[in-house]
Amino acid sequence: MPQPYTDVVPARRSHLVSPAAGDALAASLASLRAALDLPSDFTPEVLAEAEAAARDVSADPKASGLDDLREIEFLTIDPEGSRDLDQAMHFERTRSGAVLHYAIADVPAFVAPGGALDAEARRRGQTLYTADGRIPLHPPVLSEGAASLAPNVDRRAFVWRFELDDGARPISTTLRRAIVRSRRQWSYAEAHAALGAGSAPASLQALEWFGPLRAERESERGGASLNVPDTEIVAVNGRYRLERAIARPIEDWNAQVSLMTGMAAADIMLAGGTGILRTMPAPDPADTAAFRARVAALGAPWVGDIDYGGYLRSIDREHPAAAAILDAAASLFRGASYAAFDGEPPTSTMQAAIGAPYAHTTAPLRRLVDRWSLVICEALANGQPVPAWVRESLPEVPKLMARSGQRASQLEKGSIDRVEAAVLHGREGDEFAAVVLGARGKGARVQLENPPVTATIETVEVEAGSAVTLRLDSADIATGAMAFTPVPSAG
Repeated sequence: MPQPYTDVVPARRSHLVSPAAGDALAASLASLRAALDLPSDFTPEVLAEAEAAARDVSADPKASGLDDLREIEFLTIDPEGSRDLDQAMHFERTRSGAVLHYAIADVPAFVAPGGALDAEARRRGQTLYTADGRIPLHPPVLSEGAASLAPNVDRRAFVWRFELDDGARPISTTLRRAIVRSRRQWSYAEAHAALGAGSAPASLQALEWFGPLRAERESERGGASLNVPDTEIVAVNGRYRLERAIARPIEDWNAQVSLMTGMAAADIMLAGGTGILRTMPAPDPADTAAFRARVAALGAPWVGDIDYGGYLRSIDREHPAAAAILDAAASLFRGASYAAFDGEPPTSTMQAAIGAPYAHTTAPLRRLVDRWSLVICEALANGQPVPAWVRESLPEVPKLMARSGQRASQLEKGSIDRVEAAVLHGREGDEFAAVVLGARGKGARVQLENPPVTATIETVEVEAGSAVTLRLDSADIATGAMAFTPVPSAG
């Protein structure tokens, strides 16, 4: 059964970088950006093309010839301060389930294939998130303006319509281009508070019904969600802080809308013989066996007929070894890639963590591949040919996404390493309580309790899940490298 709403807000632990370390950190982050050759400002040619598209692409139902869905009271839910709004939703409960309209920003309407804007988006691949801001995929005149599903303005969108049964299973799916108007932009904190106060609109109340049921469907598919606490870098008035928190339930519920849509997109592509899937192989049996052995040693054995996802959902996050268990579980989620096809589908179509074929299709303002997915799905869903430019360029998209994904991962890891080092800078010689997450070569990966810094130490001879005390030897802001020495137990 769906779990009732809880008014408990997940703990958010914040650690501010000292002013003394701030200048060194800013220089280190700038050096990281240069080393990764991150994109800089858009060229005048790209900006001119984006401004022309923002001006000339119509959001008028009559002029555009698109369906008029402005009577539907869409809303958006995003992190506080977001301006690049890819998705808007509207739920209507019915006697037998619900009807969900899910609007996705019509980025293809603004990006002409083969133009300067298209070429720059292919070079960037995705929006990159830096410690002090972000590097957008598209110029702000589009990503924060004409293409964003901001409230109280008419916008072009791809609109998915799902009829859902009483278990939140789609029994009918359509997709069309239309003109929509969002009524309000909600932050996760505002939506969470409104549900707790009983003042949330019907769409948010229905999302509370939808999310837990989709989690049950995930369990039936054999899918798994880690829900590992996120480490975030927050820049405020030129200073940086490190935050670590578990997502609010509404964030998971909102993610389930996107997941369901991605599965629907994959089904359309596979049935139509053209598309691009986000795939992930099932864990290697040897890795699964090693995981079983590891969690058994941690005192949380995986036993019986329960599947992998069910086991993860059963883990008590307050268990002393929970961090080590989730760290071990993350090692099984490897090998994600994109598989493009035009004719025969790829040999492997599954996204193992989701437990179904899946496609990225709900974030076109921030991710290149979604533009292809939306155009393909809209054509196939309505019996139209897939545009030639899509079919011709489809084989290059996995390469573009792989390159941008690697750069994004390097940026995220490098940024977090440097901020963690800055948080600890000046505390050399201090001792910190930590938990061992698992072996790393001849050493171990550890998680400090406070601040929530993750590091690798060279010499430790204790089991994963064990509590240890570490002395900080050095914290190099320039590289993000940190060195610790285990402190012998008093006993």
